[in-house]
Amino acid sequence: MSAICVKSNRYLHLGSLRTALFNYLLSKATGGQFLLRIEDTDKRRTIPDAEERLYRDLRWAGLEWDEGPDIGGPYGPYKQSERTSLYEEHATKLLQSVHAYRCFCSSAKLSELARRRASLGLPSDYDRTCEGLPTERSDERARAGQAFVVRLRVPAMMPELVDLVYGSVGKPNHNRKAQNLGEALYEDPILLKSDGLPTYHLANVVDDHHMKITHVVRAAEWMSSTPKHLLLYQAFGWEPPAFAHIGLLQDSSYQKFSKRKGDLNIRRFEEQGIFPEALLNYVALYGWSHTKTSDVMSLSDLIETFDLKFTKGNTVVEPHKLVYLQKKYAAKYAEKNGSEFETLVDRIFEEIQQEFKTSTWQPGVSYLNHLMGDDLRNRIQGVLRGTAKNYTTPKDFFTKYKYFFYDQPSAENHEDVPEKTRAAIDGIRPQLRTINAAFRNIPLEAWTDVNLKEKASIVVDMMSSNLKGFSSQEINKSTQLYLRCAVARGSSGPPMHTTMALLGRNTCLQRLDELASLLGNETRGSLI
Repeated sequence: MSAICVKSNRYLHLGSLRTALFNYLLSKATGGQFLLRIEDTDKRRTIPDAEERLYRDLRWAGLEWDEGPDIGGPYGPYKQSERTSLYEEHATKLLQSVHAYRCFCSSAKLSELARRRASLGLPSDYDRTCEGLPTERSDERARAGQAFVVRLRVPAMMPELVDLVYGSVGKPNHNRKAQNLGEALYEDPILLKSDGLPTYHLANVVDDHHMKITHVVRAAEWMSSTPKHLLLYQAFGWEPPAFAHIGLLQDSSYQKFSKRKGDLNIRRFEEQGIFPEALLNYVALYGWSHTKTSDVMSLSDLIETFDLKFTKGNTVVEPHKLVYLQKKYAAKYAEKNGSEFETLVDRIFEEIQQEFKTSTWQPGVSYLNHLMGDDLRNRIQGVLRGTAKNYTTPKDFFTKYKYFFYDQPSAENHEDVPEKTRAAIDGIRPQLRTINAAFRNIPLEAWTDVNLKEKASIVVDMMSSNLKGFSSQEINKSTQLYLRCAVARGSSGPPMHTTMALLGRNTCLQRLDELASLLGNETRGSLI
């Protein structure tokens, strides 16, 4: 059994999604239960909508929990703020067994201690001013209402941590004095704060035990604290779970990603149009090695493949990998032509409608206003089927293929045509009237993908006999470049016969006439 513990003072980010995924995969791969727990004892920093956002973001990503605050379970409640009496009970047990002690030092005193330690280049550990306070005196001050915290009494030697990833971490000496400085240094972490609420150290140990957690998969930054947690397990006489610490996610400069950095917020990925399946696949690849021949793995594939072969060390996140996976899943959805494809079409449909409403275009620009409702949806489906292998996001789709959805004066469309392309078109300039006339000869009812492809082939064969000094391959290339410059405004996209079939006869002939006119050619002539 494994659990994901999420704080209520921040939104779900890329790192916490990865931790949740690894715990989820572990529980499902072993036939266990996946628990969701909310750490909400820091009321001062709690974000009001963070909890609801957490539920929504995890479910959007495809991770459902077996027990949690919103669905209950046999080991609830699952919010730490609702379990405070349990933490107080266990803190009292530690006081009674002298594994912990009350500390009555004021915040001002502790701040001054930390300032002095910092000036000496020392860690801000405690000096155990209150550690030797007699039990009777400590109880008396507590009954009198004097504020205190409960600290763990850390022994000279810490228990050995045998991590599933890093192996034996060792037994560092924590009961030490700074050499030549006369400063006593004791970690003695706080377990229960002066407001009666627990810190992470106490709450998670108590919760993991009572919720029967067998495995803890968490970030490597918690590894230095784990020996203290093992001390608590020893103090209570409990069997600890197995620990696996995974490396942190880093940016390209090898710096740790900030948990509050907006571009790592899971909602941001959703808003951009990233597929949840692609995002889960993406985060699974960081800090875990697999034996599959492909990195593209659905959630069911990940469950089937998952083991505890985590990699040591931190991992640099590569954004291009997510783009790669996004394209792979888009192609998969288009090929299946199922509900995922329809959902994708709906998302693009919404994006384009929003562009129509809010975008400000140059003078002379007009939308293809006949594309409304089902006509627009059908156009999107057609374009997407031909370009799915290059799909990234709805906004990028519109930017790449906007010539399918709006028009502008041809002179502006051809300002950026590369000189090499212009030269290739110039090679067949005497035949442009023939090309345009050939396509004009196709009636509306015959304007299909197959007929357009056949007509283009016929045109190339005719020009090959008329233009001397050019091979058929050169003429075909120049013809395709001319058609793409005219019909697709020089942009990439599906094959030209598919593009022309999607755009329709009237739009294509209008665009062919515009470019031919711009190049000084007549558009009427003998028909092929």
